[in-house]
Amino acid sequence: MSADPDWSLLRSFLAVAEAGSLSAAARATGISQPSLGRHIRELEAQFGVPLVTRAARGVELTEAGAELLPAAREMREAAARAALAAAGRSETLSGTVRITASRIVAHYVLPDMIAALRAEEPEIEIELVPSDATENLRFREADIALRMYRPTQEDLIAAHVADLPVGLYAAKRYLDRKGRPATVEDLLALDFVGFLTSDLILRTMRSLGVERRREDFGVRCDDQIVYWNLVRAGCGVGGMQRLIADPDPKLERLPLIDLPPLPVWLTAPEALRRTPRIRRVFDFLSQAFKSLPAP
Repeated sequence: MSADPDWSLLRSFLAVAEAGSLSAAARATGISQPSLGRHIRELEAQFGVPLVTRAARGVELTEAGAELLPAAREMREAAARAALAAAGRSETLSGTVRITASRIVAHYVLPDMIAALRAEEPEIEIELVPSDATENLRFREADIALRMYRPTQEDLIAAHVADLPVGLYAAKRYLDRKGRPATVEDLLALDFVGFLTSDLILRTMRSLGVERRREDFGVRCDDQIVYWNLVRAGCGVGGMQRLIADPDPKLERLPLIDLPPLPVWLTAPEALRRTPRIRRVFDFLSQAFKSLPAP
């Protein structure tokens, strides 16, 4: 058995072990299936034992592979800490900063902010990752994340930069056809656009004392941008940030129910917060959100 296994091979082993198949690991890492398979075989040759075996739906770990997995994860943690420490020593206002935010915020809110930032700091390159998943800042999937909740991870810093008012809206042509509600009961009798798997709307309605089932929504979609365009097209009532929806001439806000605002938290790993270019972007976005006009 090799006393010093190649980290790049262990990284491929981790990807395959956690994804459950070569194909899923290839999609997650961008490394081709043949390369991942070759890395696994090289690692098995180094250790002198098989680590994975083919299964009906991908691969399964052998006993040796299962024993190796915790140690490989510890090495990944150590490599991530080393990368963060090294990145935190950069002293220049140039280079790449990777930002992740929800698809709605990335689509409607961040482009103007990023354009203004680039006008002031042309040497800072921005990679914007629209995603409704929770990216892992510890493993450098992003340098800065915008969250609609307060992060609890200890090695992250977080700043509460805004509370975005939210309202209920419907297309004017939908209200022309169905009638404009005069009471909360009238409003709740209208069609609502729902989510396909997320229970966010159901939980929000329940907090307001309204019980609904997923099947009560005649149109459902989890993609936030598609969801919003279904509302704009006249499929029913939906919720949206007021700074996005109020200026839309196709829509009317229905002010019969008050919805809680969306908090915006800006987060970054503590080590990277000390990197000048990331600190600059973090502070710029913080000020940009705090300066948003009230709807």
